[in-house]
Parts: sequence; C-alpha cells; structure tokens
Amino acid sequence: MDVVVVGAGVVGAACAYYAARAGLAVAVVDRGPVAGGTTGAGEGNLLVSDKEPGPELDLALLSTRLWRDLAERLGPAIEYEPKGGVVVASTAAGQDALRAFAEGQRAVGVEAEEVPGERLRELEPHLAEGLAGGFHYPQDAQVQPALAAAHLLREARRMGAELITGESVTAVDRGPDGAVRGVRTDRRHLAAPAVVNAAGTWGGEVAALAGVHLPVLPRRGFVLVTEPLPRVVRHKVYAADYVANVASGSAGLETSAVIEGTPGGPVLIGASRERVGFDRTLSQEVLSRLAAQAAALFPVLADVTVLRAYRGFRPYLPDHLPAIGADPRVPGLYHACGHEGAGIGLAPATGLLISEQLTGKQPELDLAPFRADRFPAE
Repeated sequence: MDVVVVGAGVVGAACAYYAARAGLAVAVVDRGPVAGGTTGAGEGNLLVSDKEPGPELDLALLSTRLWRDLAERLGPAIEYEPKGGVVVASTAAGQDALRAFAEGQRAVGVEAEEVPGERLRELEPHLAEGLAGGFHYPQDAQVQPALAAAHLLREARRMGAELITGESVTAVDRGPDGAVRGVRTDRRHLAAPAVVNAAGTWGGEVAALAGVHLPVLPRRGFVLVTEPLPRVVRHKVYAADYVANVASGSAGLETSAVIEGTPGGPVLIGASRERVGFDRTLSQEVLSRLAAQAAALFPVLADVTVLRAYRGFRPYLPDHLPAIGADPRVPGLYHACGHEGAGIGLAPATGLLISEQLTGKQPELDLAPFRADRFPAE
C-alpha cells in the first residue's frame, strides 16, 4: 500500500481518485458509510462567486476546470449542472459593494457580469421585484455531493483502490524516526508510508492521532428541502450578505438566503452558520429565518411545502483556509481537510494537489498558504 486516505467524503474520494489515477496503491477507510458526514449534508455548491482573490479562489478556479472534466468522465449520475450563479443586492450600496468585489475577481479569471435590477427577472423570472441589481457568475455550478463521492470512489476502486467502511482509525503508526508507517483501525493494521487526513470536521482528531495540532471546529448549518416544483429557480441564487457570512469568524448564528433548484424538483434553501459544537438539535429559529428569507427573495416560495430539513457540520479552520498538503512536522502525513462550506467545490483541486505531492511532482498551486503548521499549538 502506498497511501491510506482517512475519510470517504467527497474530499477523501477525490484524493483517492487522483492518487489511483497517478498509479498509487490506495486504501480509503471511514468509520461510517461513504459520504456519511459533511458531504452527505451538503448542497453541492461549486462556487467561485463567493470567494475574494487569494488562495481559496485559486483553488476554486482549478476545481472549476476539474469538475467539468470529471462530469464528462463520471457521467450524468453525479447531477453536475453548470447553471451559473446570481448574487443579488437589495440596495444601491449593496450593488456598489458587489461591483467592487467582482472587479477584484475578474482580475484573476472570474467571469462576472453586472445585471441591473430591471434585468434580473430575465435571469430569474420569479425573483422579488425592486431589487437594486446583481451579478451573474456563469462559472458557478452544482453537483449531488453524495453521488459525486460515490462515483469518484467507484472509479478509484476500478483503478485498484480498496474501500473500507465501518471501521474507525484508532492510531496513526509512526516509526522511530517519527515518519508515518500506516494506520490502525478497530479491526486491522494498514501499512503505508503516507496517510492523508481527509476526515472533514473530525480532521483535528485524526491529526492528534499523529501527534500534531490542527484546530478544526464544527460549524453547524441547516438546509430546507421543499416539495418537488417546476424549475422556478434556474440558477444558484443568493443574497449579497452571504459572502460576508462565509468570511465571518463569528460563533453566533448567521443566516442569509441561498436558494437553488435541483434536477429532481425540490428547491434547496440555506444557509445558516453557527458554532455550537456537534449539537444536532433542530433549531426552529434557524428554519423560520431561512424560510422567511427565501420567501422574501422568491415570493413564489411563500406557500410551498417544506418536506424536510437537515443539518450538517462544516469543518471550520480559524483563517477560513483548508489544510492541504504535507505536514512538515510528521513525514508522510498529509492533510486535506478544513474546507468549511466549500469542500465539495474544492475537492478535485485538493485531490489533484495531494496526488501531485505524493508522486513527487510540483503541485499546480503554491501550497504554502494551506500548511497545517500555520496554527500555533494550544
């Protein structure tokens, strides 16, 4: 075995896929089922629109290209939709802020078209009237995240990877020199000179098994799922304050309207963020806020039935950047976690960069901003 990937969510699946494609012998291990954690609770957003110029946007632009390639390779089963995004502002000041944000993004390769308020309904006929304007981002897309993870792993297995589910990693083995030698689960020992920590919200726990500090924290979010509808929402649509909420480090509750249709008909409504540990309590306050914000943006949704709500935990790191790449503190330990709410979108780039490091190639992006040792030990 060349590498053990800990975590069978979409990031771990992408790491396994690209490592296997590079010719490495791979094992993926997860204590639960495929996509049983954050991936299974995600909306499937593949966004460039919410990211300011910098390392995360560079990752997103690389992933945009890779998702297109994966959609061709994996086929329609992953429900890839290059439908684009629309960000809307309710006030002139909000539109000015979106314009300044888009100008910076355009400079690094993001496509962003300003849309005056009177033309918004050409893109989204059911939007509320009276909005000041918005921006159209044609590079935004969507996948069904659990299906994407499953099909990436299917392809990795076709190339020889082994998938082990229902087993918890209990130890990361290290030799006398401190280098990784594999992992132990509650049932077996997997020997390998490299371990990839793709454990998502539990990435800090896996790092601790290897003797290093990585302050991954859970950030809870809820999603509402409506009854099946005709395609009343054509794009990924969200209010301008969503960008600020994504960048915020607040532990308190933040909500902003994020709305999108799905191929099956239901409309997905988010997004909320709060740091409450792993508390899975269903919050009526959050659900009510999300429903009200969605109806304000799309009045047609006001009388629609919500069939269910679900919650998940985003893997949050304090500076909002994931940990990606070799850990200089432990030879053979690699990290691919801490993507917060962008892990589905950033998974292919993360997997490719990890595989390039594993095979001794020069990674396509500078991984210095994503070093796991950038956080001081507690």
